[in-house]
Amino acid sequence: MRRILVTGRGGQLATGLETALPAQGFDAILVGQPEFEFDDPATVAAAFTAAEPDAVVNCAAWTAVDAAEDNEPAAFHANALGPALVAAHCAALGIPLIQVSTDYVFDGRKGAPYLETDTPNPLSAYGRTKLAGEWAALAAHRQTLVLRTAWVFAPNGNNFMRTMLRLGAERPELRIIADQHGSPTAAPDLADAIASILAQIRQEGWQERHAGVFHATGSGFTTWHGFAEAIFAEAGVQRPTLHPITTSEYPTKAVRPTDGRLDGTRLEKTFGLRLPSWQDGLRRVLRSQRGD
Repeated sequence: MRRILVTGRGGQLATGLETALPAQGFDAILVGQPEFEFDDPATVAAAFTAAEPDAVVNCAAWTAVDAAEDNEPAAFHANALGPALVAAHCAALGIPLIQVSTDYVFDGRKGAPYLETDTPNPLSAYGRTKLAGEWAALAAHRQTLVLRTAWVFAPNGNNFMRTMLRLGAERPELRIIADQHGSPTAAPDLADAIASILAQIRQEGWQERHAGVFHATGSGFTTWHGFAEAIFAEAGVQRPTLHPITTSEYPTKAVRPTDGRLDGTRLEKTFGLRLPSWQDGLRRVLRSQRGD
């Protein structure tokens, strides 16, 4: 196994894989729009033909959570039909697929970190379409590994960390939700974990224990307010006043899980992988953003 096809070029995770995969001795072949479109299956087939991949990581997705409420069919096409198409190509070639998913497949009402065996109950169009993508990929190809993650941030792209730093430079006060719980996940750390998973599969060959759903997030938990406080503390910039508020005080079109914490024990037991703490991930991303 050497050639890894990565969809979603330009996104946070795909950008991280561009560095993480070569570090493990892989060739990273990134594809994205406009030449790779789930709306045009011929472009997907052409990408597989050109890449001749040994494995695929599908990072391509509709990630605009609130916009998905107004256009669920388009989100379904990207988040469910797209993975089904990719999985079918992988099945035809007999190669592994890593399908990236989200904590939004849960409703956040468990009161404890979610296991992979817990029953999903998405509250939003985004969550519903991502769950459908999990099912479609798993049904289409037995060598599918679904990796659920959460609160992804990176030096590039649209994410909470970058938004906080931008707004903090513009405003003396910010109102931040303090009653939603989860694990911020640095995209470079997640990319390293994916590269390590593929390296183990390369070494061992595909095993049945590699298949199914796994949870992979930064270690530890916090709230959006706690994350914001850490961002300004670590960035070393002038800190605005951060006012904790409830979810009800900041209504959004899509309903978010109030407690989307994920349990990563299965990933650790199967692959020996535990992502760094979200605080270490934050420091890593901020160093990268500064060019350190």
